[in-house]
Amino acid sequence: MLNRTFFYLFVFILLQGCSSHMPKLGVSNGKLAACPSSPNCVSSQAAVGDKHYIEPIVLKASMASAHDKVMSVLESSRRTKVVVNEENYIHAEFTSAVFRFVDDVEFLFAKERDGEVMVDIRSASRVGHSDFGVNRKRMEDIRGKLEE
Repeated sequence: MLNRTFFYLFVFILLQGCSSHMPKLGVSNGKLAACPSSPNCVSSQAAVGDKHYIEPIVLKASMASAHDKVMSVLESSRRTKVVVNEENYIHAEFTSAVFRFVDDVEFLFAKERDGEVMVDIRSASRVGHSDFGVNRKRMEDIRGKLEE
């Protein structure tokens, strides 16, 4: 009886640790949400030198063309769902194959200058502490596809 109780308690704790909640995302005062203290998030709006910092994406394109290019890459990505698609902001969810963990990926399109558009980016896991560099790798892969 005691073993069964411990087993159920273990399963309950495990399931609570894996539960997913929708974080506060989007744009507030021209900024994406800050990364949490855990290492499973990257953002081009983090301070340079911060462990979360990643370079923004710069595209030689108009705003509309840059937006279309990002949408094209997202639409060709597996297990990806675009949740918000606005003129200057995109939020997509990437779901892992095995455990079905969800990562939130955001793109904020700055104003076009001299034929270039700077795109601020953020990618964060909803659960867990470490992501083993998955979010950083994903954003660098997207950057590579956009520069092709």
